[in-house]
Amino acid sequence: MPNGLGEVKPHHYLEIFRTIKENWRHPRFAWRILADGVCDGCALGTTGMRDFTMPGIHLCTVRLNLLKLNTMGPMDVSHLRDLDRLRGRSSRELRQLGRLPYPMLRRRGEGGFRRISWDTALDTVANRIRETDPNRLAFFLTSRGITNEVYYIAQKVARFLGTNNVDNSSRVCHAPSTTGLKASLGVAASTCSYSDWIDSDLLVFFGSDVPNNQPVTTKYLYYAKQRGARVLVVNPFREPGFERYWVPSVAESAVFGTKIADRFYAVHMGGDIAFINGVLKHLLERGWLDEGFIRSHTAGFEALTEALAAQPWDLLERYSGVSRGEMLDFASRYRKARSAVFVWSMGITQHRFGVDNVKAIANLALARGMVGRTGCGLMPIRGHSGVQGGAEVGCVPDKFPGGVPVSDQAASDFEALCGFRPPTDPGLNAVEMIQRAHAGGLDVLYSLGGNFLETLPEPEVIREALARVPLRVHQDIVLTSQMLVEPGENVLLLPAATRYEQRGGGTETSTERRIYFSPEIPGPRPGEARTEWEILLDLAERVRPDQRDLLRVEDPAEIRTEIAKAVPFYRGIEDLGMKGDAIQWGGRRLCEGGIFPMPDGRAQFTPLAPPEVNLPQGRFLLSTRRGKQFNSMVHAKRDPMIGAMRDDVLVSAEDAKRLGLRDGHPLLVRSEAGSFRGRCKVARIKPRNVQMYWPEANVLIRQGIVDPESGMPDYNALVELIPEDPP
Repeated sequence: MPNGLGEVKPHHYLEIFRTIKENWRHPRFAWRILADGVCDGCALGTTGMRDFTMPGIHLCTVRLNLLKLNTMGPMDVSHLRDLDRLRGRSSRELRQLGRLPYPMLRRRGEGGFRRISWDTALDTVANRIRETDPNRLAFFLTSRGITNEVYYIAQKVARFLGTNNVDNSSRVCHAPSTTGLKASLGVAASTCSYSDWIDSDLLVFFGSDVPNNQPVTTKYLYYAKQRGARVLVVNPFREPGFERYWVPSVAESAVFGTKIADRFYAVHMGGDIAFINGVLKHLLERGWLDEGFIRSHTAGFEALTEALAAQPWDLLERYSGVSRGEMLDFASRYRKARSAVFVWSMGITQHRFGVDNVKAIANLALARGMVGRTGCGLMPIRGHSGVQGGAEVGCVPDKFPGGVPVSDQAASDFEALCGFRPPTDPGLNAVEMIQRAHAGGLDVLYSLGGNFLETLPEPEVIREALARVPLRVHQDIVLTSQMLVEPGENVLLLPAATRYEQRGGGTETSTERRIYFSPEIPGPRPGEARTEWEILLDLAERVRPDQRDLLRVEDPAEIRTEIAKAVPFYRGIEDLGMKGDAIQWGGRRLCEGGIFPMPDGRAQFTPLAPPEVNLPQGRFLLSTRRGKQFNSMVHAKRDPMIGAMRDDVLVSAEDAKRLGLRDGHPLLVRSEAGSFRGRCKVARIKPRNVQMYWPEANVLIRQGIVDPESGMPDYNALVELIPEDPP
């Protein structure tokens, strides 16, 4: 059918008309943002509506859905005087009230917020910080269009104030990727570029739904398929976007659709290591390895071989949920490929063993030398603009800019550049901040964007933690549900400028390590919203006015010049200052020619035991999914990819039949952490596995279970499905 008429799928042309309607008040401003700015959606990266991978327009529904946040007018602050009227509203409804226009203060016992001046707001924060032990102060930054300049200044201000308690939202996205890749390859970023997708023989997606979360990649996949690439998908759910996708800017695809995946491998949730180990056993037993690459460029292969020999096939089949024959099918397809790119997302990382999952994928790539050459590589695809750069410029608790681990020597080097000595002990990550707050151990929590209430497990525990912090500062562009949590003593709202309003423009770093300059866009400004790095510097100077000269910055170009000194591989960022300016640190590929930045120059194989997947009778493996949303920012109640609603529970046809369920049947989903009332949605998912939407399903996820190496929360659970009588 033309453009999939009648199919459950995104309707891109309708989205364009909806975007025009939503931005009708400021059409020229909206057009300038699209035409001149760098996308603040997922981390594919564009400058205007072009990218460096393919010809033609680069524009997707993610960016269109976010556009209204950048063009809508200020909210009527009278809405904030009585919060009882706002309770029960969804975050989407709160956003629709408009942009935060003025600093607002709410004290404990008060029913709402009142407007205050910027001087009063910043003096309130500065006075409290001055009285606070720096160990009881924490900063958190989300991915909300935040630029490298803001991330860099935020970590610098935190350390100027005496704390390494600074973290960003990559903690709940790709912390296992950076940790696992660093341990395996010596690099903590994608080793290849998007153009390598188009040049590759084989593209493998683990726990990733790019048609949903990075829809423009479907155009890359279209071109790759045209050149003969094969696509393999390893996932418990048979994502329909991988089966067929109608790429709206390609006439042939828009009419007939494009079949993307050549083969699906339906693993159990958490069964990826068992599956990969089975594939490796087949490769090893049949001599389908790149022995020359292994011998010349890697270490640890003997230990991996011994570990695989000790893992029987029945164990690997049981834990992966995939047969030995299916593993052989994957190995055979892999063997025939001269090049391969491995892509993964949060289906791999959001586990208590997320780092091991990433190391397993690295093992698979190294076994056939699929790193450091054309059409090859490992890519943790980023879902949010800016988080790649946030960590690289130092906005993490255990590393200074450039990924340098916190230490005495690193602190001395930091001091030589910045003029003050930062703390020498690692700080708290995002999860630890909330745990400390719940225990009464934080006095000030300063958040730039974000919504812990909707991004971390067990939201009621998070609510308790937030309410115990004496001073919470929410620097943001719109109202969120966590701002309405009762104050410990005071809650401050600080109105922030968007990326496009930032004075002098700024930069962001994409998944493929490309640093783009996004210019300041002329247009209306809401109330008294200020550039975010200016707010942070103003605050720090008020806390320590005698040392204000150490932080003085006249314009963002000065920040980029300092970043280039602090982060050697970011050199060139200081020359970015016009629309279209971009550099790619490390070049198109890292580890070119099999040269790895490890102590011995060799990549490291890691022997891994597959996590046990033991399902008690009557229990199911729950994992969380996204749909029509950006991070926790839900745009619609219905997921256009599969037609599911936010309270739907995706259940296999086999399980539904056994439980006597049909579409729409009420269900009680229960875990050790909590319960959720939803409805059955029969879907093509691995039996004994279920999926629910995030953040709604967070009530079922146990708080405090994290990957020991990266601090990533586990977003999975064992659950019961209890049918309820239909209404």
